[in-house]
Amino acid sequence: MIERYSTAEMRKLWSLENKFEIWKEIEIAACEYWNQQGKISDSDMQAIREKASFDVQRILEIEAEVHHDVIAFLTNMAENIGPASRFVHFGMTSSDVVDTALSVLMRQAGKKIQEANKAYLQALYQQAVRYKDLPVAGRTHGVHAEPTTLGLKLLGYYTEALRNYHRLEQAIEEISYGKISGAVGTYSQLPPELEKYVLEKLGLKVEPVSTQVVPRDRHAVFLNAIALTGQGIARLAQEIRLLQKTESREVEEPFQKGQKGSSAMPHKRNPILCERMCGLARTLMGYQNTAMQDIPLWHERDISHSSVERVILPDATSLLEYMLIKMKFVVENLHVHPENIDRVLNLTGGLMYSSRALLVITETLGITREEAYKIVQNAAMQVWQQGGNLRNLLEQNPDLKKIPKEKWDFVFDPKSYLNHVDFIFDRVEKPPQ
Repeated sequence: MIERYSTAEMRKLWSLENKFEIWKEIEIAACEYWNQQGKISDSDMQAIREKASFDVQRILEIEAEVHHDVIAFLTNMAENIGPASRFVHFGMTSSDVVDTALSVLMRQAGKKIQEANKAYLQALYQQAVRYKDLPVAGRTHGVHAEPTTLGLKLLGYYTEALRNYHRLEQAIEEISYGKISGAVGTYSQLPPELEKYVLEKLGLKVEPVSTQVVPRDRHAVFLNAIALTGQGIARLAQEIRLLQKTESREVEEPFQKGQKGSSAMPHKRNPILCERMCGLARTLMGYQNTAMQDIPLWHERDISHSSVERVILPDATSLLEYMLIKMKFVVENLHVHPENIDRVLNLTGGLMYSSRALLVITETLGITREEAYKIVQNAAMQVWQQGGNLRNLLEQNPDLKKIPKEKWDFVFDPKSYLNHVDFIFDRVEKPPQ
């Protein structure tokens, strides 16, 4: 992933240096097992431990000739170890190293993502609590519906993000499997005990039935959880973009000192971060789809997935960590404009209270719901077309004179719609620590 959308730490995690370091760890652990079984002498084992090293540039030089990265790595290791290198990679196939190391890398990347995820969840929950009681216009189809609160809006995005956090936790466990079972997974050249020994040292579980590779449905689950988390971020980012439109400007993403919105129009305050989140989420969806296509490999394996994963796994994990960090910044520094929120609440002359007016008329006068609906809709259409206020029109209707003022106060009080907000907050799981 380009530096613009990735952190230095995640780039280091996916570096060749780190990958080859894990390969080396796997090879040494396998030799340790053979040493314990008496196949490798203590002196040779000491030479392997002390001299096992690699040089990335040298590996790339060798690979340019042999066109095989694992062979290039092993050749470079052998150059440094000497005669004892004859025991390195004994009985193993390339995928034993590559796939197992890839699981380690995905697990490492997943844990870094979850660190950023926790911070994002904390910020989102805190802002939801902060604005728990601030009434705002709820919308369906983009049209005013009933009042909700800004905090309740944010709580919905928080609970989605929390579900995605748990999905990622499960996905990290799903990809925490390795295999060191040989060319087609039959342990023909090495014992299952070696696999168990090495994987336990790496913190991985044994793939119960492998071919030459770990089945790629595991990787697809991981990418799916990443893409879902990205879509959750995009959904919130889109909401902020909609609420930032000039006509309402109820909330807006942070606009920092010295920031400029347009090369042509000095007045512009554009939601560029939220737009970026929406765009990057689409990229994650593409990676998820590609991971799904990696599942059906030929027979015991082919190599069509390899080139794909060199791109999508570093990119997807890097992007999601970056998105979580940026969206945490947006949420923590969200600009909220209560005066605009109040203006928007009253923009349609009380139309958003029509559903409760319908119920009060039905209940008080004992007429059918259809009759009450017609009364309220006629008044509402008049407000839409001519302006005015729904309450005034209903109170002036001679057929509704029996309805007392206190009931109309109840109908047109936005806070009376929100008496269960605390109940909703209380039943929501708190952010992970």
